[in-house]
Amino acid sequence: MTAIAQNRPQPWKAEQVRQDDSWILRLTAEEVDGVRAALAHAKQLDKPLLSMEQADFPLPEVSRRALQAAIDMTQQRWGLCLLKGFPVDEWTEEETRLAYWGMSLYMGVGRTQNRASQFINDVRDAGGEYKVKGGRGYNTNAGLDFHQDSCDVVALLCRRTAKSGGTSKVVSSLALRDEIQKRRPDLIPVLQSPFFHSYQGTQDPTQPPYYRLSIFGTHPEYFAARTNRKNTVAAQRDFPEIPRLTEAQIEALDLLDELMPSDEFCYSMQLERGDLQLLNNYVTLHSRTPFEDYEDPDLKRHLLRLWLAIPGSQPLPDSWVEYYGDVRAGSVRGGVRGSSITEEFLAYEERQARAMNMPFEPWKPYITKDEMDAYIATTQSGAVPA
Repeated sequence: MTAIAQNRPQPWKAEQVRQDDSWILRLTAEEVDGVRAALAHAKQLDKPLLSMEQADFPLPEVSRRALQAAIDMTQQRWGLCLLKGFPVDEWTEEETRLAYWGMSLYMGVGRTQNRASQFINDVRDAGGEYKVKGGRGYNTNAGLDFHQDSCDVVALLCRRTAKSGGTSKVVSSLALRDEIQKRRPDLIPVLQSPFFHSYQGTQDPTQPPYYRLSIFGTHPEYFAARTNRKNTVAAQRDFPEIPRLTEAQIEALDLLDELMPSDEFCYSMQLERGDLQLLNNYVTLHSRTPFEDYEDPDLKRHLLRLWLAIPGSQPLPDSWVEYYGDVRAGSVRGGVRGSSITEEFLAYEERQARAMNMPFEPWKPYITKDEMDAYIATTQSGAVPA
């Protein structure tokens, strides 16, 4: 293995992560003071979040380096980082949101996350349901299936913890691949072939309600994985026109479901107030346990979530362009467009891409709903699609 390859994410099992805490970083007093000063400046400006630029949240170099080190770590050995010590107990909810967004201006380009095209999400129990048509996990208190989010790095800032539960669980998809290669090598090509997945209503109105994506990528140098069985099952349930899962595909999904929650592969961590968890979505999967909340609204579990495209991201397989929009290393990609993209967001993402020196192309659907309908009709007729 070359020195460059060694610095990329590597497979790991739970015990290895427990024994080596190099992926955990803690802010110094000076770094925290830099965030405080930038927040005070931004509060005086009172600009809308999408209008903000780095100059509106003037982090000193020492604080910038701390954020950069955390982002860089997601692209290295473990594929994850926990940055501790943000003073969330000093801040109101809106101050926390402003500080978090201001810091994101130094980390990457935020992506929209749901059908409402929101670019910063509140992860808390809002009475939602998870395993229903269109259900999402972030607004429920349910335990979640292992999955990857639709971006280079998912960032969770913990503002309030639950009364009990809500444990974060992380698995190395590289280690899963190695285990499947050992146990069932015949399933590797199955996982590298396209599956149909439901958008759960988060697509742009011009897009079909489902997309094709392999669970394991086929890039010749960089491994990537993406799976969320709930969305694969939803596609089978809601769209009778798409191909049915084969016996081999079901076997592959069942084997993943067996491996992911096991003590050997699954590492559990309890996020604390002021923790920022960063996960590389191509080499880790994550879930959480159910949680019980406090009655007092001011004490209820609350995390703020960003989906980020980052400058140091890896290239993706060419076939993943249908979902991610751009597969070039370090490009602005990912997210789900939803149905409420605004001109303000479009201006933000282009401006922020320039600030981060990231390749950027204005979004357009790789395949439209009409084109997908034609493709499905062709496959149903038995003809070979073009």
